[in-house]
Amino acid sequence: MNAPLSSRAISAQAVEVAPATGRMLDIAVLVIPGFSHLALHAYLEPFRIANSVAKVPLFRSRIAGIDCRPVTGVNGLSIPVDVTIGALGSSDGSSRQLDHFAIVAGEGVERQFTPLLNGFLRSIARRGVAISAVGTATWLLAQTGLLAENRCTIHWSKLAAFTEVFRKPRVRDSLFVNEGQFSTCAGELAAFDLAVDLIGGYAGAQIAQEVCRHATVEGQRSGSNRQTGPSGLAFAGVSESLVGAMRLMEDNIDFPLSMTEISGQVGLSRRQLERLFTAHAGFAPAKYYMRIRIDHARRLIEGTRLPLVDIAIASGFVSASHFSKCFRITHGVSPQELRLNLPAWVGPGLG
Repeated sequence: MNAPLSSRAISAQAVEVAPATGRMLDIAVLVIPGFSHLALHAYLEPFRIANSVAKVPLFRSRIAGIDCRPVTGVNGLSIPVDVTIGALGSSDGSSRQLDHFAIVAGEGVERQFTPLLNGFLRSIARRGVAISAVGTATWLLAQTGLLAENRCTIHWSKLAAFTEVFRKPRVRDSLFVNEGQFSTCAGELAAFDLAVDLIGGYAGAQIAQEVCRHATVEGQRSGSNRQTGPSGLAFAGVSESLVGAMRLMEDNIDFPLSMTEISGQVGLSRRQLERLFTAHAGFAPAKYYMRIRIDHARRLIEGTRLPLVDIAIASGFVSASHFSKCFRITHGVSPQELRLNLPAWVGPGLG
């Protein structure tokens, strides 16, 4: 069972920090077919908990849909819709009350941008409504052009493709990014951190801390935290120099660093670096670096329609034949064979 809710002292503090407007912050969350239920509920539940611990109705949340039909998530479960984006975009009272709009997306986001969604997002942006994109929904927000040259993030599985398809937004490998009117989030459990950040800004740090305590979370993670650790590495007891070397490899894919440069930047000799990689990653550092670059290339092949020669260059290869050989050794198929077996979801020229 969950721990008991907060005392009257917390309730009194919540009344003090409640906005002077005396009304609830109205939040609508658009769920896109294929959305992640984990991301959706990680985002929504903190607002419910905040209302409970504060004993003051600070937030109102609604589920929005493109139309009024239930929306099915990636796990096959459907949820009902409270309001359509058409109603939210109208001139009646429901549109005037909207303070914050979030989009939660998951699988197949590349196929789900429509003129209706584009017009709605641009319309509420002009009205000054704060917009959050959760999980892969950053892809949809970028397609509107609203992100411009903003810093942003997206779920790690789309980072490589997003970077190549959208050149203007400055994408970061982080849990969430707040940039003016727009927030972007990696999704899944990072959606909890984004919601707590919003709660803290609106209702105060003490309410945000109580939400974390009630959810049995030690505390909100910083948005600047990276989404994932280096591939294949168990962090317990691992040298910080080794982790730093892996980070350098992940951050320098299109123009690979030499092993001498990497070892020098983390304060190790090449021999020390090789011993650490062999002991903890199971590979020599050069082979580990190659796997990172090949995995990056695979995500680009699966996530974009970029020409294979451009993907080779973006993955740090100067020779298409060398790229193809290394790719086949790692994945058992050539880049050309992998692409032939993928659906062509991206239109010609995108990217």
